[in-house]
Amino acid sequence: MWKPAGMDTREGVKASKLRRHTPAYLAPWRVSPCVFRSSKSELKPNLASDGLACAPLQMFTEEEAMLKDMVTKFAQERVAPFVQKMDENAKMEDSIIQGLFEQGVCTLLPNLYFWKLMSIELGEEYGGTGASFFSIILAVEELAKVDPAVALVCELQNTLTNKLFTTYGTEEQKRTYLPRVSKDTLGSFCLSEAGSGSDAFSLKTRAEKKGDYYIINGSKMWISLAEDAGVFFVMANTDPSLGYRGITCFIVDRNTEGLHVGKKEDKLGIRASSTCPVTFDNVKVPETNILGQVGQGYKYAIGMLNTGRIGIAAQMLGLAQGCFDRTVPYTKERVQFGKSVFDFQGMQHQIAQVATQLEAARLLTYNAARLAETGRPAIKEASMAKYFTAEVATLTTSKCIEWMGGVGFTKNYPIEKYYRDCKIGTIYEGTSNIQLSTIAKFLAQEY
Repeated sequence: MWKPAGMDTREGVKASKLRRHTPAYLAPWRVSPCVFRSSKSELKPNLASDGLACAPLQMFTEEEAMLKDMVTKFAQERVAPFVQKMDENAKMEDSIIQGLFEQGVCTLLPNLYFWKLMSIELGEEYGGTGASFFSIILAVEELAKVDPAVALVCELQNTLTNKLFTTYGTEEQKRTYLPRVSKDTLGSFCLSEAGSGSDAFSLKTRAEKKGDYYIINGSKMWISLAEDAGVFFVMANTDPSLGYRGITCFIVDRNTEGLHVGKKEDKLGIRASSTCPVTFDNVKVPETNILGQVGQGYKYAIGMLNTGRIGIAAQMLGLAQGCFDRTVPYTKERVQFGKSVFDFQGMQHQIAQVATQLEAARLLTYNAARLAETGRPAIKEASMAKYFTAEVATLTTSKCIEWMGGVGFTKNYPIEKYYRDCKIGTIYEGTSNIQLSTIAKFLAQEY
């Protein structure tokens, strides 16, 4: 056997063994054991039989386009005049909440279309619009361009409150609550506690069974919309010995004795939407007010948050786009050294970079929304969309302040508000690190 000079047979055997134990994926130019999972494709559906067509993500149905236009008009006419005042007072205008519940009429086509922004996907039999999930995303995006706090109200009502009732509610619960949340009642989701933030299922709130009732004791923190909510979804543990498998979701009306909404938080951003502690002191809830099944609350929370993250991605996307749209025209008007600030190549490159990031964020968000709408798995895509849009919103708002210069740092312009509002995107409905962990978990399974 040929061997290099200076190598005896034993050395050759050792080298051979080393080569044999080298992981396959380290071999030069060898195909990975994963066989390029990222290149996997799926067959398109039968377009003729299913009536489906492949279209760009930014092409909308006529109904979606109409809703988008209607929300844009609503945001400019009904929301914009109050944004600064609501931010300063940390209080949502009643007229805006009423406007979100009101029925809007769209007449851009020969037929009349009626829209209610607080029940976009909800069936018409319950007073809703009966539109698509994607329509919710478009509405949230458009509202967030003007005020992310108002967008949050719309987002939570549609992706959490309405969806919890329609997905897990009994027929009696649907008949009782869906007409209310469609007409004038805000819902509020009570999961987080002082000791259970990202570790949400270590919650301490308890629900003890007493005959055909449960007695709830405990406290919640960081509860969105609690100040104005009329119904609460309360996650409480019915059997602590089972750990998170004892967590159950209860429907609790605001006027229930023992339920107390505390003073709202004085927040950095999205100040017009309330965030409050909520306590439960021997709150008596009938067994019929259990949402879904006993011990399944943790599953419901996970499912709703996965969908809700797409809504938060839309909020961050709209926020970033609204800030960008207000800033770029200023750079074209502001003259320094004899030409507009926009005409400096260094500025153009920065603006182009942010515009590209915004487009990428939009495509991630729309893709996750379309997947969820068709009932396909979208957990990884939802986490990617939420993580990335929050990062892009942070970059965009920071850059916009720099591009605006001194005026961008003042409250005379809304740019600094966008900057404050965007920070929550990296925190609520799963922090950015939680999103990265979720994404990594799916990547580990894929590879």
